[in-house]
This record gives sequence, structure tokens and C-alpha cells, in this order.
Amino acid sequence: MASIRQLPSGHWQVQIRLKGRKASETFLRHDHAREWASSAEAQVDKGHSPSGRRARSAKTLGALIDLHIDDMKDVGKPPQRSKTATLEMLQRRLGSLSITQLDRERLIRFGRDRAKEGAGPVTLGMDLGAIKLIIGHAAAVHGVNVSVEPVQFARMALKQLGLIGKGAERDRRPTEDELATLFGYFDDNDRQIIPMGRIMKFAIATAMRQEEIFRVTWSDFNARAKMLTIRDRKDPRQKKGNDQRIPLLKVSGYDAVRLIEEQRASRANRDDRIFSFNHKSAGTAFTRACREKKIIDLHFHDLRHEGTSRLFEAGFSIQQVALVTGHKDWKMLRRYTHLRPETLHEFADARAA
Repeated sequence: MASIRQLPSGHWQVQIRLKGRKASETFLRHDHAREWASSAEAQVDKGHSPSGRRARSAKTLGALIDLHIDDMKDVGKPPQRSKTATLEMLQRRLGSLSITQLDRERLIRFGRDRAKEGAGPVTLGMDLGAIKLIIGHAAAVHGVNVSVEPVQFARMALKQLGLIGKGAERDRRPTEDELATLFGYFDDNDRQIIPMGRIMKFAIATAMRQEEIFRVTWSDFNARAKMLTIRDRKDPRQKKGNDQRIPLLKVSGYDAVRLIEEQRASRANRDDRIFSFNHKSAGTAFTRACREKKIIDLHFHDLRHEGTSRLFEAGFSIQQVALVTGHKDWKMLRRYTHLRPETLHEFADARAA
């Protein structure tokens, strides 16, 4: 049953105890309190949890997005950069729509529009997944009367239209000529402050991501053990605290330890980072060099692919390569591994020796 009492502040507090469920809300007006009590009792009687005041007032997708973000912050899991960007886009594009307007047709139109703008099958799938997550969260956590069914049907339709699906696996590896061209470009550029040649070699030697390279510090480097600790390494299941110690090898053609020592000798500031530069500036410099040298479709991240492939070509097993790259299983690691068929000659020669 519901009980309504007036607080010293003049507000009205409703408390519900029914079928083992408890809920409480406070209102400025008595009639609002009575109205919520009646609605909440009906929800409990149907087996649902009564909606809180904020959830009841959430009539648009934008309000549900805000509700989800606040809840995640409350439990110490705020959205990270990529998810934040997706939520901000959804807020701009669909945030003003009421929950009833967010039907299958509207979501399909949203998907078509995104595809025309250049969003690929994987990106669009993530967009629909985020919408489903927001709506599902509102229904499960706050008892909002909203269904994920329209999202599921829209996803099915967009998949049949070929607008949602798996992305094509990238197999681009730089050739030796392309690497030599880029090294020469950076070495000959006196205005280039960032030691891009050294950084590129380090990226291949360690198979590290671009942001990771510019985040590691001198205290993360153990010269004696030839080990490097990468803090908060990217992981879809664990956003923080995923630290990993990796061995610094020289089987890729570049000696990671030597490159770090070269950087130690050349550093001109007291920044604790080994490569104390902005990772975005380095990415811009790499892109500009490729453009000027007419190297087509090569990204900085492809150097991680190259480093991973060279580890396999050096004869390391899947488990051993994962100790360097940080991948959790073969399925994740395979998409970064593109062996050159000519390397089989080296394996054959080694076995014959």
C-alpha cells in the first residue's frame, strides 16, 4: 500500500510497500504525490518496478541518454571517448524525438541517412547498438515503458539492406620501399620536431598503438629486464586498470631498447614520458608525409599490423605474440596478422638447415 505524508519542508513524500517492493518519491504538490502513488501501485501489481520521477519525465531519447550517462557516472563507469562521441551524435540527430516517434521506420531512415554520409557497416551497427543499450537501460533500471523491439527490427532491416555488417578486414602492410621513403622524408626535414623515424621503428618493434606510444613513461621502462609497462591498455571488457608488461624485442628488424636509449639521449625537456609529444600531431605528420610522397592508403595504425605480422614471421606462437600485442584470443589477433607468403621460404630454409 502507499502512504503519503507531508514533510516539515511542506513537500509530500510517498512511500510504497507492495508485494515485497519498496519505493519512495517526494513531490511539491499533494495531487502529484497521489497520482504517482496510484501509478506506481499499478506498475507493481503488474510485476514491474515503479518508475522514479526523473524517469517518468524522460519523454525523449535525449532524456534517456542523459539518464544513462548519469547512471554510469554514479557507478564509476563514465562513457569513454568513442562511446561519448556516439552518444553526442545520437543526441544531436535523434535526441529531440519522443520515445513514441522512435519507431522502426524512423530508425531505418536514420540508418540510411548515416550510410549516405559515409558511415560504414560496423559504425552503423555500433550506432544501433548504442540506441538499444540506452532504451534497454531505461526499461530495465528505471521501469520506463519503452521497448527495444523497434531497434531490433530496424537493425534486421538495415542488415538485409547491406548497411549493417562486419567490416572488411584491413590487410595493408607498408613495403620496405615505402618505409625507406618515409624514414628519408623525416630525416631530411629539419623542421620536423617529432622524431617520426624513431617513433615509426618503435611502433613496428613493439606493435603498440599510437596513443600507447606517447603515453608510456620512463618509470614504465625496465632497462635491465628489457620490459615496458603499458598502463590502461585498450580492452573492450576493461576500460581502466588493464596494465600489461611487454618484452622489448629486436626480432622485427628494429631494437626497441636501443630506440628508447636513443630517445633518452636526445630528449630536451623534463617530461616523464619517453616520447613527450602529442600523438595527434604525430599522426598528422605521418599522414602529411604519405600524401607528399604519394604513398596511398597507409595509416599509422598499420605499423601495429606490421609489427604483429613480423612477430609471427619470426616464428613466435599465437600465445607469445599476444604477450606483446595484448590481444586476448586468436580471433581478435588474426585480423591484425597478414603474413607475406614469401616468408615461407625462410621457414623452409631454416628447417632444411
